[in-house]
Amino acid sequence: MTVIAVPFHLDEHLPDLELPLTPDRTVAPALPGGTLWERAAVVAEEVAAAVAAEVSAGGVPVVLSGDCTTALGVVAGLQRAGRDPRVVWFDAHGDVQTPETSTSGYAGGFPVRQLVGGSDRTLPERLRLRSVAERDVVLVDARDLDPPEAAFLANSAIRRVPVGEVAAVLPGGPTYLHLDVDVVDPADFPGLLFPAPGGPGLSAVADAVRAVVAGTAVAAVGIACTYRPGSGADRALGELARELSALQ
Repeated sequence: MTVIAVPFHLDEHLPDLELPLTPDRTVAPALPGGTLWERAAVVAEEVAAAVAAEVSAGGVPVVLSGDCTTALGVVAGLQRAGRDPRVVWFDAHGDVQTPETSTSGYAGGFPVRQLVGGSDRTLPERLRLRSVAERDVVLVDARDLDPPEAAFLANSAIRRVPVGEVAAVLPGGPTYLHLDVDVVDPADFPGLLFPAPGGPGLSAVADAVRAVVAGTAVAAVGIACTYRPGSGADRALGELARELSALQ
């Protein structure tokens, strides 16, 4: 097991990102000029290389970052190591936006759509990322959807389930387990950057994550630490993160 820290939010370096685990390796390259996606691609390429090396050596990497776009690098790394993963994605949000559907333009709302072959293709193409089939993606919770996201998911093979039902729809084969901590109700988790009321408590999310670990072959874990510094969220997440870091 290797804990890989990626202290970035998109292309913004976050040297003070408070993490629930002590990293074995930190990915923090100097970034060139260019667009957000061109800069983020430099980070994601290093993530992909680190994940590929760890998986090829028989490990299960745990990648801690400041947003969800790092997942593109993790999945690309798994593919390079010969593991074409299914995806179980815990998130309060759908992350299936495109530049055309997003009213905010926030790139952190794109990665699930990018994984299945849509949205902005700059980063996936730089990584040589092969698209994941929609039927191999399980979106857990996603209670806060914009209308275009709801419309896309209604016609998509992506399976969307509540936290308590994830065990019934687990995909076979190697799995990338992604946890954006904002899936937890903000009343039960401090300092979230993008809080979405009405969600499950931390204990319910932890039980669901354990069900995924018990029910499928987790090849890599990604945790998006989308909370403010000084909130104590890293400590609240500590026990679950330690459990995930013990995967072999």
